[in-house]
Amino acid sequence: MPSIRTAIILAAGQGTRFWPYNVVRQKATFPIANVPVVRRLVDDLVGLGMERIVVVVGMGEASVRAALHGVHGDLVFVRQPSPEGTAAAALLGAQSLDEDFLVVSGDVVTARENLAALIDRFAQDRPLAAALIQPLGDERPQDWLVAFPEGEILRGIEGHSRDGAHRLCGIYAFRPEALPYLRDNPGLVTRVPVGGMPPLEAEIAQSLQMMIDEGQSILVVEAPGHHVDLDKPWHILEANYRVIADMSARLETDVIAPTARVHDGAEIHGRLVLGENTFIGNRVVIDGDLWLADGARITNGAILKGPVVVGRETKLRDYCQIGGYSALGDRGVYGHGAEFSGVALDTVYAYHYCEIWGVVGQAVDFGAATVCGNLRFDDGETVWRIKGRPEVPSHASNAAYFGDFSRTGVNAIIMPGRRIGVYSCVGPGVILYEDLPDRTLITAKQELVTRPWGPERYGW
Repeated sequence: MPSIRTAIILAAGQGTRFWPYNVVRQKATFPIANVPVVRRLVDDLVGLGMERIVVVVGMGEASVRAALHGVHGDLVFVRQPSPEGTAAAALLGAQSLDEDFLVVSGDVVTARENLAALIDRFAQDRPLAAALIQPLGDERPQDWLVAFPEGEILRGIEGHSRDGAHRLCGIYAFRPEALPYLRDNPGLVTRVPVGGMPPLEAEIAQSLQMMIDEGQSILVVEAPGHHVDLDKPWHILEANYRVIADMSARLETDVIAPTARVHDGAEIHGRLVLGENTFIGNRVVIDGDLWLADGARITNGAILKGPVVVGRETKLRDYCQIGGYSALGDRGVYGHGAEFSGVALDTVYAYHYCEIWGVVGQAVDFGAATVCGNLRFDDGETVWRIKGRPEVPSHASNAAYFGDFSRTGVNAIIMPGRRIGVYSCVGPGVILYEDLPDRTLITAKQELVTRPWGPERYGW
């Protein structure tokens, strides 16, 4: 039995930097490898022995409740009236607790061993607080809440620092005596570089700094497994890659349901996890591991460069090609020479020679020959604007990002790094050079020249 029996999941933020995928859902419910992020977290926490899960919700509450439908264990929802920061949300979830508790940001894609490492290490020493940290690698410290560890002790934090080698992961363990530090948070991060401009949000990081300033010892645990914060759209592709890579590393043998069928003419080079009533047909090529959910079908020469995760009742056919580390949602159709790599949610239709790389929201319909340009003439990375701030993504900066319920017309061309808003449409023949806002239709204005023509033009 772990020392911590209660976990608080923070899923109340607006997620504006995650646009366009925050419009119709709370970003913690975005699926990675076809499982909502918050569902992954809760299932892992229950598996690690948590007896009570408190979920702090706000905007997008319905999507969080739907994602957690059917969860085993004691699940409690607490509504935060307005987004005031992680410290305020954690305090709201822990207000009646008199025992140790875990706080987990609902939008992090983290390996179960990370959660286990923090819980186990906290149980050994029971400090006032403990935090999971991660090396920054090639990411800029300016984009994160930076942690300054010394061995296993946190010596300080700084918001969007100009230096530092580690960042906070949004996962913490507390004794109940830490609650006053969450309550008395000043409402913004005061430890920032000169010229830094912190928003008015009560961050848990600042509460940790308050503890340190009063001589408290704060434990840090470096994450042993993968960890990705879904802060911006390109993090979807990074998280999806890491989760599928982990799934593949843990897959030891085929797992095939009794009603699944595989044609003798299929060429298989990988391990198969096949659900009920799945079918792999003649001339299909699968080069890598494959997870095929119930009722999905792969037929007539489809090519999958695995590992690939395919959702329920999705159809892959007619020599389509699916790239490695892709996740396709439920009830999609991919065919007629379409090429797709990345993440697609439910009910996506891509066929007739489409070429798509990126993230595709729910119920997106691609017109014939829609193409995503993903290589710039200067071989560089696309500079994004996130809430007006220029950023160069560390991953998939040149991918395309299609919002939920959007669509394209015939021969639409999406230039590198462009985002298409929710309920929007890129018309036939449009070359999209800029992001397209929500609820917007863009069409090309054609100028025609008409003149006499006939056989005399050929010298008759």
